[in-house]
Amino acid sequence: MPANYPEMWQARVERNINDAANAPWLDGIPELDTTVIEVGSGTATEANIIHISNTDFSPDVLVNNTTYPLALQAYTDSETTISLDKFSSLPTTITDDQAMGASYNRIDSATNSHTEAILVKKFIKAAHAIAPAANTAATPVILVTGVGTEASGERLKASYEALVNLKAACDSANPKMPAEGRRLILCDDHWNDLLLDRKNFGDQLVNYTEGKPAPRILGFEIFRYAQNPYFNSSTKTKLAFGASPSAGQYQASFVFVVKNIGKKTGKTKQYYTPSELDAKNQVNTLAYRHYFLAVNMRVQHCAAILSINKA
Repeated sequence: MPANYPEMWQARVERNINDAANAPWLDGIPELDTTVIEVGSGTATEANIIHISNTDFSPDVLVNNTTYPLALQAYTDSETTISLDKFSSLPTTITDDQAMGASYNRIDSATNSHTEAILVKKFIKAAHAIAPAANTAATPVILVTGVGTEASGERLKASYEALVNLKAACDSANPKMPAEGRRLILCDDHWNDLLLDRKNFGDQLVNYTEGKPAPRILGFEIFRYAQNPYFNSSTKTKLAFGASPSAGQYQASFVFVVKNIGKKTGKTKQYYTPSELDAKNQVNTLAYRHYFLAVNMRVQHCAAILSINKA
């Protein structure tokens, strides 16, 4: 197998990962302006880390001041070290018979499954990280109250009133959630509920030209995502990443503020063993590792809403 094929594969995977638009609710959020540092390269503890500065500093502002000299205020901040999430695909075997005469189409065929699997997992992890961990004054988690027509044991359906309640929870959060840049990521159940609420929504959620910005309702930019995190309805706490929901645990829709999100793409590494090292099977082995992070910069300015079954 020509030696330059693996390098072409890696370049193709990096392009697909960085240019994919599988999570439009993260579009427009700039990458953090900081250098990714690789530590422990090639070891079990290898990591991509970044250093970011945090500050809540805000200078006092005087109105119609006549007293001088002005008092001095020292600027304060702190630095935080964050490890990016590591996403590793399991190795795939590719025989020499499959690889002979590889073209870009064959490269796509060999690598797209790795690309798509990494994309799916990294955006599920991002949604889980951004949604609030629990109901607090700074990160409200509320329950859908239903439309009033559900029978006992049925899931309470979201409606326009549910979004009004969610907006009110965001407005009353402490610290106050900025009105600008609020994005609401609806789970499939809530999206479908709102499609049925035609009195209030009509075609707002679906009847728009492809490529047009997301619809805006009650100040929220509206998006849909099928892999939103699950919450325990009785405690209003988020399930651990990857945990399977059980009775009393429901998928939520969540809100975040664009300016509170930190996003950083780290390194993509290819692991390749050529068939020349496996004379018996004549098989090439291929796997990828990708680093990425999307998270609230502060534990605030996010919220969630979830349905429960009617008693």
